[in-house]
Amino acid sequence: MSGIDLSTDYLGLKLVSPLVASASPLSRSLDSAKKLEDAGAGAIVMYSLFEEELRQQEETAARFLINQSIGHAEADSFLPVDSGYQHGLDQYLEQLARLKQSLTIPVIASLNGVSLDGWVEHGKALQEAGADALELNVYYLSADIDESGVEIEARYLELLSELRRQVSIPIAMKLSPYFTGLAHFVKLLEQAGADGVVLFNRFYQPDIDLDNMQVTSQLQWSRSADSQLSLRWVALLYGKVKLSLATTSGVRTVEDSLKLILAGADATQLCSVLLEHGPAYLGTIKNGLRDWLIRHEVASLHELKGQLSKQRCANPGIFERSNYLNLLDSYSRAPGVRS
Repeated sequence: MSGIDLSTDYLGLKLVSPLVASASPLSRSLDSAKKLEDAGAGAIVMYSLFEEELRQQEETAARFLINQSIGHAEADSFLPVDSGYQHGLDQYLEQLARLKQSLTIPVIASLNGVSLDGWVEHGKALQEAGADALELNVYYLSADIDESGVEIEARYLELLSELRRQVSIPIAMKLSPYFTGLAHFVKLLEQAGADGVVLFNRFYQPDIDLDNMQVTSQLQWSRSADSQLSLRWVALLYGKVKLSLATTSGVRTVEDSLKLILAGADATQLCSVLLEHGPAYLGTIKNGLRDWLIRHEVASLHELKGQLSKQRCANPGIFERSNYLNLLDSYSRAPGVRS
């Protein structure tokens, strides 16, 4: 079987494959980015631009490069002078321009903002630099006991609405799963101007070192099982909203990607597996997708999308509460389990 079509539509962009390189250090290198493209990536999401880091740089620059006088004529000479200092935003915009010049696939800028002004200002700059789309990496942990879920959602919607008024390129909201009414919130995001959602942002969790009695943190690779949460919600949302649906966290194998596409995903983002095995490994997964379609005599990825979503599968209740009850019941009837 020849002429297998792995293309997909994501955020209004035509991608050669559903495999998108997620935000990671790989996009800092032109060589790595080129390898991702050669391996068959449909698009690349750049490493995140963090507003907090930019603010810190601005404060440091204001102290050492702009307001150099410290009140003593002899001591003033010890402070550095501005000799080509480059702001983090400038570095990001330059890298974005280099990627756009070197690659033919879409380049999606990743913005992690904390303030309304920051999102809008930086979002406009990224659009002007040539980004094909924006992925808003909304990494907000609601730890304020006096802040309600309604207030948190309102903040997200305000940020998105204002940015939508200022930029014309597609916007994808990268969300955490910690929303009381996630499906309704996604609908509100669509109404506020989002073009897609990425499910789900994986918060890195703290740990405790018992030997040293310290709170620690460490980077942990995702596992295939991590994709199951995204699979459930993509399947629930498919056909209910017009947004593009992408997933992240836990896509490590051909099977992981296929399952998410069958659930309704337009794109599946990869990160941990590429950092572990290198950018060329994306080609292994892409070839696996093509081989699977050939074996099952499927000519196009579009034929698979959403075939096992809640809307289309034979047992839609498996995505909701009935599955929970059925699993508990089957466990209680398993051999060797006493009631």
